Amino acid sequence: MSKRAEALASRIEQGAKSLATFAQSLSEDEWAMRVPKDGRAVGVIVHHVASVYPVEVELARKLASGAAIAGVTWDAIAQMNADHAHKHGAVSKEEALELLRRNSKVAADAVRAFSDEELDRAAPVSLNGDAPLTTQFFVEDHALRHSFHHLARIRAAVGRAGGA
Repeated sequence: MSKRAEALASRIEQGAKSLATFAQSLSEDEWAMRVPKDGRAVGVIVHHVASVYPVEVELARKLASGAAIAGVTWDAIAQMNADHAHKHGAVSKEEALELLRRNSKVAADAVRAFSDEELDRAAPVSLNGDAPLTTQFFVEDHALRHSFHHLARIRAAVGRAGGA
């Protein structure tokens, strides 16, 4: 196993665990609170992070194979997020946290399977102006960063900028 892949996978797990730990501590009112500038409820965002791990991993595998990521746009992602929020607006904490645990583990295990050669492979990514990005960068910018990004926004929204 690649030491780099293991380090990336461990950081994915760290982010998911941090998000899960914080989310578990939230009251029902905090779970239902809307996040400023986002508009989605905290619980919907936690479920969102969990639900996109498979997509993020699928796209990373595509890059690892040397294929470009084409046709994925920020408008399409915004629509996917809006559809998700509509469908999962009343998601329970238990459901969201279980999905987060399950999908983050699957994502981390998939990342562990990458070789250094696959992590270094680059291809155009439509989300980034067709810049030729490496698999490692894509993993870091999506599956790894995503939980940390939303955790920071959720903490700010509920007024707990530091730990839980």
